[in-house]
Amino acid sequence: MEPRPGTRDRPVGTVVLFGPTAVGKGAVARALARLLGAEVVSMDSMKVYRRMDVGTAKPPPEARAGIPHHLLDVADPWEVYSAGRFHADAARALGAIGSRGRTALLCGGTGLYLRVLERGLFAGPGRDARVRDALLAEGAAVGAPALHERLLAADPAVAARLHPNDLRRIVRGLEVLAVTGKPLSAWQAEARPLLSPDAPVVVLARDDEDLRRRIALRLERMVAAGFLAEVERLLAEPRGLAPEPAAAVGYRELSEHLRGRTDLPGALDAIRRRTWQFTRRQRIWSRSVPRRVEVPVPPDEPPEATAERILAVVRPARP
Repeated sequence: MEPRPGTRDRPVGTVVLFGPTAVGKGAVARALARLLGAEVVSMDSMKVYRRMDVGTAKPPPEARAGIPHHLLDVADPWEVYSAGRFHADAARALGAIGSRGRTALLCGGTGLYLRVLERGLFAGPGRDARVRDALLAEGAAVGAPALHERLLAADPAVAARLHPNDLRRIVRGLEVLAVTGKPLSAWQAEARPLLSPDAPVVVLARDDEDLRRRIALRLERMVAAGFLAEVERLLAEPRGLAPEPAAAVGYRELSEHLRGRTDLPGALDAIRRRTWQFTRRQRIWSRSVPRRVEVPVPPDEPPEATAERILAVVRPARP
């Protein structure tokens, strides 16, 4: 690709920037995009929704100026936005970015979306309610470990990845086998990953005290920017909200407040607690990411300085 003014030479195909909520991914991504001449592809399961701007910390248009962003505002909040739809949308965005000879910078904290990019999706069978219900009833009667043993004999590759008590996923493996006669692992082998094996996955990390401080500050800014009014407008929507956006961190708690079930201080405390719990799950999940390169971020380091350090990881100096 032709280097853009202000960017470094030596193109990078795809870079992933991952990390927990409030770690500062968005600002770092924009700074890094300017260094790489990149286009940003969101990996956030809530930023896909229109009208959910304040509570998702969606970057406003002025922050995106000069940096193309993809997969923001692609669904209405009453729609179900599935992992399959994300895969299709991401495939189109990455294809278009590649055709322009640009770097794709994938940024977000939704682990499922990153897994979909790494492993791809397969065109397997849909649900068979009759088979599934029968397996669930059997699991309730004999226990999940007994069904896990059956799956281990029929599809050891899938069973080895599952906990013996993970009844839902065990049942899915047995359901696919019963409906198609083909193991789930064989279907999964047909999946098309969207990330190349050598694409760097940069994980931003902060210490607990700093992250807790940023979570609290982030919520204060959201409230000042009109988070409560945003939730009120969504609740007034006659088509309602799909289950996932309705349950999103912050939206659920403020909805409870607006329905008179809790006071505002209690709702805000609940948001802070739930956000912290969510970040802990994100950090635990990120440890399983292949090729992860953890980049610690000191308190109050400017995003531009963090981006410069990341640049050294994704575009090492020539020997």
